[in-house]
Amino acid sequence: MLISEAYAQAAGGGIAEMATQFLPIVLIFVVFYFLLIRPQQKRAKEHKAMIEAVRRGDVVTTSGGIVGKVAKVQEDGLVQLEIAEGVKIKVVKATIAEVRAKGAGDDESDSK
Repeated sequence: MLISEAYAQAAGGGIAEMATQFLPIVLIFVVFYFLLIRPQQKRAKEHKAMIEAVRRGDVVTTSGGIVGKVAKVQEDGLVQLEIAEGVKIKVVKATIAEVRAKGAGDDESDSK
């Protein structure tokens, strides 16, 4: 007699019971979105805008820690940095981590 009553009680709340079981999972996804995914997308968007705004004369830091002055911005995604007097290296534009100082570069000569 006790088994049949317990079975009858468990079978009664189908949809409401499923909703209460999935609610914590949905809340976890919402929290992850607002705390992890959304800020990461915002940082990526800001980094992309910073990379596109790099011009000749800017002092930049690469993700490897190299600090140099932009000598030339090339079309193929490379940037030529002058790291010392007469020493120039090419780095991938996406590896620029920070623009330290804006220079007075020519926009016309950047793409040449």
